[in-house]
Amino acid sequence: MKIEKKIWPEFFRLVRSGKKTCELRLADFKCKPGDTMVLREWNPKTGEYTGKVIKKKVTSVTKTKDIKFWPKKVIEKYGLQIICIK
Repeated sequence: MKIEKKIWPEFFRLVRSGKKTCELRLADFKCKPGDTMVLREWNPKTGEYTGKVIKKKVTSVTKTKDIKFWPKKVIEKYGLQIICIK
């Protein structure tokens, strides 16, 4: 399956360089090993895509509800997932 997501410029650069190989995302979508993550660079200042795209293969997915990055109510509803890519 192909999954398309926004990614901010600072994180896009880290993924592109190979320094960032995992994504912490709200678990409000299905994702499994073998899927393709299509990460589209999104500029939050302009509210627009930059046109830069990276495609990465999902190697593992770990779901949890223990991290407090998003509001508790949202985490309780969806949980979280850590997506490793290469």
